[in-house]
Amino acid sequence: MKYFSGFLLLLLFTGCYEVERHCENFQTGTFYSEITIDGKVYRSEFTRTKDLQIETYNNKVDSSQVRWINNCEVIFKTINPKSMAEEKDIHLKILVTTDSTYTFEYSYVGEKSKQKGIATKIK
Repeated sequence: MKYFSGFLLLLLFTGCYEVERHCENFQTGTFYSEITIDGKVYRSEFTRTKDLQIETYNNKVDSSQVRWINNCEVIFKTINPKSMAEEKDIHLKILVTTDSTYTFEYSYVGEKSKQKGIATKIK
């Protein structure tokens, strides 16, 4: 019973813990990002202003319009889509922040399957 009471007390204090996020620190700037999908790591660099994100991946440059839903969630719309996949908007949610990084999850708008990644602020 003593152990059970200790467990309940621990659960009470950790169950209500909310991660502190400072998403506004990552709404603009230059970043480096890593995403792992099926064991393969994908890296990119991007610069984001309040309205625009320019990303370089595999020596290919993509530009997207940026629309913040709230301080921690954003929608990206590709400016010049070259395929049906690029026509779909992407929803990104910042989950956790540190002083120079944020962990995020993203998916195409309306899809349930989500991927996670980490971005590091360079400037």
